[in-house]
Amino acid sequence: MSGRKRLVSLDAEETIVTTTVKAAAPGTTRVGWVGTGVMGLSMCGHVLSKGYPVTVHSRTRTKAQPLVDRGATWAATPREVAAASDIVVTIVGFPPDVRQVYLGEHGVIAGLRAGTIAIDMTTTEPRLAQQIYEQAQSRRAHSVDAPVSGGDVGARNATLSIMVGGDAAAVEACRPLLEAMGKSIVHVGGPGAGQHTKLCNQIVIAGTMIGVCESLLYGYKAGLDLETMLGAIRGGAAGCWTLDNLAPRVLKRNFDPGFFVEHFIKDMSIALDEARRMNLSLPGLALVHQLYMAVQANGYGKRGTHALMLALEQLSKVTIEPPLPRSES
Repeated sequence: MSGRKRLVSLDAEETIVTTTVKAAAPGTTRVGWVGTGVMGLSMCGHVLSKGYPVTVHSRTRTKAQPLVDRGATWAATPREVAAASDIVVTIVGFPPDVRQVYLGEHGVIAGLRAGTIAIDMTTTEPRLAQQIYEQAQSRRAHSVDAPVSGGDVGARNATLSIMVGGDAAAVEACRPLLEAMGKSIVHVGGPGAGQHTKLCNQIVIAGTMIGVCESLLYGYKAGLDLETMLGAIRGGAAGCWTLDNLAPRVLKRNFDPGFFVEHFIKDMSIALDEARRMNLSLPGLALVHQLYMAVQANGYGKRGTHALMLALEQLSKVTIEPPLPRSES
């Protein structure tokens, strides 16, 4: 696949050059991977399973060891990953991590070759995604922002929703690789558009999460059997992913992370910053953000996002007790 690309030169003058963008293909496309946390480990595992040769780097090497044991090659720096790869995928924690991984002395940009595609799947600042895009173009390479939604369940099951920003040719070249990790891959616009779309997703999740948690509190105080209540409402207009996947974890008092509270706070903070920049008022998001700050202040930053319930229980002085085991008849 080929296309004419507008590249930004180092002196900020624009020039037109022709580049070739090769579509990802198992067995031949060399994939680099940076970041093997709760999401990245499973996602990279799917890429390996499809037959892509993988070079991997993680800040903590032991977290990448399961991938190395399956045949991935270890690299000491993101720069080395990029130099050995046709497509580089990154999924790390926070915007400063993304900046270091891409723009640092030993970062991805420094290792990019002409024609290489970098895909950042971290949820980060749209303006940072645009900066990475410009830096990649200066090296006659390509950059795509492709944040994901679906949590640990989606990562394990390769059913993530992937929101992709970037040039059409680069996005289409990446599509076969993205399909190894997700079931919904949507090209939403140019550089940074994937990040803006993910922030829209997080705004919806914030509102949904407080609704699900408050409904459980209400049902508990009303004396309802919460499992029966959930079965009744999930088949109607209230039905949603959070109700299906996280409400049952709350009932079991299982607040293990599918997505960390501290990462969700980061996402909401970025969305609120962007809203201020666009002169928007988002009071619902601001409220949920403050509640999550309380969750983190109480030491639950490494818990899952459904740990919002812990803050709401504290406000009402109510704790939802796990249901008793049902006796067999």
